[in-house]
Amino acid sequence: MNGRFDPWQLDLHGHRVIYRIAGSGPPVVLIHGMVNSSRHWEAVALRLAADYTVIAQDLIGHGDSATPRGDYSLGAHAASIRDLLAVLGIDRATIVGHSLGGGVAMQFFYQFPQRVERMVLVSSGGLGREVSPMLRGAALPGAAALLWLAANPRVAAGLSQVGDRMRERGSGKGVYLQAIARALQPLQRPGARKAFLHTLRSVIDAQGQRVSARDRLYLLGPIPTLIVWGARDNTIPVAHGRHAHRAIPHSRFETLARAAHFPHLEDPDGLAAVLMDFLQTTEPGHIDDGDWGRLIAPHSPRSRVLEPAA
Repeated sequence: MNGRFDPWQLDLHGHRVIYRIAGSGPPVVLIHGMVNSSRHWEAVALRLAADYTVIAQDLIGHGDSATPRGDYSLGAHAASIRDLLAVLGIDRATIVGHSLGGGVAMQFFYQFPQRVERMVLVSSGGLGREVSPMLRGAALPGAAALLWLAANPRVAAGLSQVGDRMRERGSGKGVYLQAIARALQPLQRPGARKAFLHTLRSVIDAQGQRVSARDRLYLLGPIPTLIVWGARDNTIPVAHGRHAHRAIPHSRFETLARAAHFPHLEDPDGLAAVLMDFLQTTEPGHIDDGDWGRLIAPHSPRSRVLEPAA
């Protein structure tokens, strides 16, 4: 594995955006999940970079990008990625999204379908209500104070050490504890904690995930789609991925036995291999602006509105 995945800085609409780029060839965009960043894609990105141009952005409020007071919705994140790709001169790409990034990827497709060649959803949000109790709890009022305590560096370090010992004893829960510790580290900055809560509450409430793409998955029919899930995922159920696979015509579905909710960190070789096979064995899809209405029409029959009685 050779190459570098160095960060670059760009000013978009007056806000600092950090992104990483590596390799050459057809473009592949990697979208990280909540409290992750572009840096967490490095192991996968460098494996793909031999044959593809790989781009990963720190979403606004994440990593080293700015944490402004503003819009942290899926649509805002999708528009930011569109703007970055436009600045880089990239018209169309394969879009890969993990967890929250899967929801952003689907929203990107819904807003800019003509820019998507393939879609890959990795342990994706937005495909069902169920989500881990920890995330539901973080969406509750008053969570900011608890989040401040949990983000203490000593707490994160302690969780990581316990996770190490559990993994040494062969316990799969050690991976989960390490994932929590890893997620807490970026939240040590006050701006990042606020951005996290704004982002979280835009998609999750006390009942679970509040944003769903299930009613629009059929639109991905013309686009080669791969769904990948960690077999040991306790954050978002693998059943969500299986349902999406059934709903998206001609899609592929893969599980990674060694991974939980973070396949790009827990099994980067396995995820990269699945991605590479998908990229090499599918042709890019294409949806023109004029195709969009025809895709929707069979699912949206028109009916005459009856005039009120005189």
